[in-house]
Amino acid sequence: MKIVKAFVGLGILVGLAAVMVWGFREATLPQPVVLQGQLEAQSTNIASKISGRVAEVFVTEGDQLVVNSPILRMDTPEIDAKVAQAKAARDATEAIAKKAEAGARPQEIQMAYEQMMRAKAGLEVAQKTYQRVHTLANEGLLSRQKNDEANAQYQSAQRQYETARAQYEMAKEGARKEDIAAAQAQARQGQAVVEEAMIAEDEGTLKSPVAGEVSAVMPNAGEIVGKGIPVVVLVNLEDQRLELNVREDYLQFFALGSEFEGQVPALNGRSVRFKVYASAVLPDFATWRPTRSDEGFDMRTFLVKARPIEIIQGMRPGMSVLVPLPAHSSVEKASINHPATAANQP
Repeated sequence: MKIVKAFVGLGILVGLAAVMVWGFREATLPQPVVLQGQLEAQSTNIASKISGRVAEVFVTEGDQLVVNSPILRMDTPEIDAKVAQAKAARDATEAIAKKAEAGARPQEIQMAYEQMMRAKAGLEVAQKTYQRVHTLANEGLLSRQKNDEANAQYQSAQRQYETARAQYEMAKEGARKEDIAAAQAQARQGQAVVEEAMIAEDEGTLKSPVAGEVSAVMPNAGEIVGKGIPVVVLVNLEDQRLELNVREDYLQFFALGSEFEGQVPALNGRSVRFKVYASAVLPDFATWRPTRSDEGFDMRTFLVKARPIEIIQGMRPGMSVLVPLPAHSSVEKASINHPATAANQP
């Protein structure tokens, strides 16, 4: 009986020793490192190119938009007035251009012709009068002064006729090519001003330049929005990426172009394969610094970006991704979900 008790006691001691050895072994084995990242998607801030009061909002959060989907409409009375002014100025310049192209009216040409004929008749009378006076003056019957006066009237009538004839010729020819070109250029300029004003008027109805899901809608009907201020945020759920804050001693596992596995807890732990496409060092506040001089050197934290090999169905921005790393004898278990957390990892 004593021998049995001795064997039982010895067995208990051996079992306890085995448990202690196993526990010590497990405690000294390197623990797996699990990094925590976050899924993101490309977001676009949609802003208006003009300012105005919101008359109507056509979208809400969660709506799926395609390119040129209407987002909101603004009241733009000032722009409407500018469009009307631009159209009036354009009509005036076009009328001037048409007038230059058409030339003088038939009535104006006829009037110029009549003026020329009257000047011609006056010239003939002045010429005959001068000839008679000149003959009499040569015979001594009239003074030289009368001869000079008749000559001056003849010269004046000749110039009047030449002027009237030039005006008639100008009326027949119409405007010069340079004048027509200038008038046409002014008409085109007026049309360009109208088009510019109408483009601004069209901006009163804001349309989506890209496709995506509405993530946020800032203004409500009746509010005034400023030029260039975002009013809607669109998210493209097909442009997915994972962002990881990685301490530099783990960076060997995330070289550019490398692939790794990650689990998405929100999707029942679905395993997803990612490919690294970019990495950049974070600011100094994310640097890990040892608390004692014998704990090593300062280590920087890098932002690693990776895209899923295949689009993750059901993905939403902000979902966590757990990325386990191979066991490493020189590191302890860590979870990185913020630069500050990464910086303080032992």
